[in-house]
Amino acid sequence: MPAATRKKATAEQLLAAAVGAVPGGGERPGQQAMVAAIDRAVQEREHLLVQAGTGTGKSLAYLTPALLVDGPVVVSTATLALQNQLVEHDLPRLAAAVEPVLGRRPTFAVLKGRHHYLCLAKMEHADEEEPTDTLFDDAPPKATQWLGEAGKLGKQIQRLQAWSEKTKTGDRDELDPGVDETAWRQVSMPARDCVGAQKCPYGPECFAEASRVRAREADIVVTNHSLLAVDMLADRHIVPPHKLLVIDEAHELADRVSSAAQAELTPDAIERSSRRAKPFIPPATAEQLAEAADSLTVGLAESPAGRLTGGLPDMLRQAVTLLEAGTRAGLQAIGDIKNDDPDPVRKQQAKAALGDLSDTAQRLLEESDFDVAWVEKSDMGSGRRALVVAPLSVAGTLAQGLYADRTVVATSATLTLGGRFDTVARSLGLPAAAPSVPSARSAVAETAAPGSLTADAPPTSGDGWTSLDVGSPFDYPKQGILYVAAHLPRPAASGLPDAAGEELLKLVEAIGGRTLGLFSSRKAATQAAELLRARTDLPILLQGEEALPLLVRKFREVKESCLFGVMSLWQGVDVPGDACQLVVIDRLPFPRPDEPLAAARSAAVDAAGGSGFASVSVPIAAIRLAQGVGRLIRSTGDKGVVAVLDSRLETARGYGAFLRKSLPPFWYTTRPDVAMGALQRLGKS
Repeated sequence: MPAATRKKATAEQLLAAAVGAVPGGGERPGQQAMVAAIDRAVQEREHLLVQAGTGTGKSLAYLTPALLVDGPVVVSTATLALQNQLVEHDLPRLAAAVEPVLGRRPTFAVLKGRHHYLCLAKMEHADEEEPTDTLFDDAPPKATQWLGEAGKLGKQIQRLQAWSEKTKTGDRDELDPGVDETAWRQVSMPARDCVGAQKCPYGPECFAEASRVRAREADIVVTNHSLLAVDMLADRHIVPPHKLLVIDEAHELADRVSSAAQAELTPDAIERSSRRAKPFIPPATAEQLAEAADSLTVGLAESPAGRLTGGLPDMLRQAVTLLEAGTRAGLQAIGDIKNDDPDPVRKQQAKAALGDLSDTAQRLLEESDFDVAWVEKSDMGSGRRALVVAPLSVAGTLAQGLYADRTVVATSATLTLGGRFDTVARSLGLPAAAPSVPSARSAVAETAAPGSLTADAPPTSGDGWTSLDVGSPFDYPKQGILYVAAHLPRPAASGLPDAAGEELLKLVEAIGGRTLGLFSSRKAATQAAELLRARTDLPILLQGEEALPLLVRKFREVKESCLFGVMSLWQGVDVPGDACQLVVIDRLPFPRPDEPLAAARSAAVDAAGGSGFASVSVPIAAIRLAQGVGRLIRSTGDKGVVAVLDSRLETARGYGAFLRKSLPPFWYTTRPDVAMGALQRLGKS
């Protein structure tokens, strides 16, 4: 629509229209404060950190001012599930609601990694590839023949072929029912393997390219942290140019960037790459790559799992040196990809695979002080072994790649640690906070309700950024109790101590189920499940025994049930109502000593004269603990108890108080009778 026909609107008017279109909806003080702060940040080109508690309605709070920004606005989410929630539910309702006020209907698009889209070039040859990615050196039989005409893979490939003829987007998420990862790999193309639209015979019809065109033309582009991280590492060539970037669940961004910057070597990866490259490289080079794979197998077998603090052991160094030489020779033999190559797609795949191995080998051999290397061995019975390298810190990467030429708004329910934004700000590459009052504070103070700028999280700022805590609509002191079992012994050995198990049993029996158990290890979760199954008649659901969505649905539907699990449950469960009125945490979620990155970062702080435990381990535990505790109160009508079976939350000097201050302001007690009494009353309601 021409600009002349657009109506002038304010962010507040758009928010009012959006919430007015929701049955029973109403504006919330924290939501209004967040809208005003974002609007001001955009005007002043100042980055903003916003802590918005569960129930604030932060999606609408950042989407409405985004509609007033000239050009695309990019919203990055932590997961594909949240990405889909925005695109399928929040944005369609918002677009319809604000159209009369804005004078036009806003547009939006989703942007995912290239491998999420069907590749027509791969689809053409899908039935020529078998599931292990050229398992044999010779040309493989067709997948349908290799597995039999009735084989599962053959059927899935046939269904994908039929779908490819009618889909308009090629987006894997639109395929219902879906296919497994093995089948999808036969028809999708990772970005590194793509020859580009100009060299590909299917370039004009490419679904991934079409998604990027839609993104460039949309008002709001929704992507995810993983793709945003790759975009930063690729000098921002993927996401369309934009003036405003909103990062939802911002506390997860640094970890996603670390994952994107991480690389690994495995014998299987070398062998697969060698087979892909075999038609394009001399036999001697292929033999050199095979020797490198064998040498890496031996080196990994002889090296214990864990961080490599003294450089590469001799056997691993020999393997990596052989690999670097072999990949260098292979890349030289392959040369450039030309338009008249007989098979440019496969040649590009071979070149990309060798290029990745070469880059990783060179990085490992450099043994940079800015990298951490370790040997990884699976404890799940798969026998997987890998040599891994990752950056010691990504703060510098974020400082250089995240903030230039755009305003960044980072938001989450957990951005303050110990009551301040400083720790998360540093992890996101922002300069240290200054004592001055942020410019946005006065702008939002008039809009915010009394108490919404919490005393525990005072606004702080640094060079070019400011912060705001808009609080939560929940009345935490009246809705929930934080009970710390201070009388229990300090946890020592792994697993669930007997005393903690007995305490857990009493708590669960007091309320009669309705319990989400968040455990520090699979061993502890299993022990807890076995104890409750032996001593009660309650339905006990254990993560890993069934698919997680099914377990969560059963937990929600069966009031007396308990759901026990490990770290993925600490953030991935949203069960409002009386199905979840007790959340039990067995111990403080500090990183394990064998977590290589956390250990290396802690050691670096110690070497610089600081405290690695205070600077690395405690903040990690604070974020994890806040996420776990946040599972209890999910709506204004929820009531319940969070029980922490780790006495250190009360007894540890220094970090105990820091961790408590990082949590919602529940009514706090260490008295078992108070907690049991509250649970018994809830159980009768």
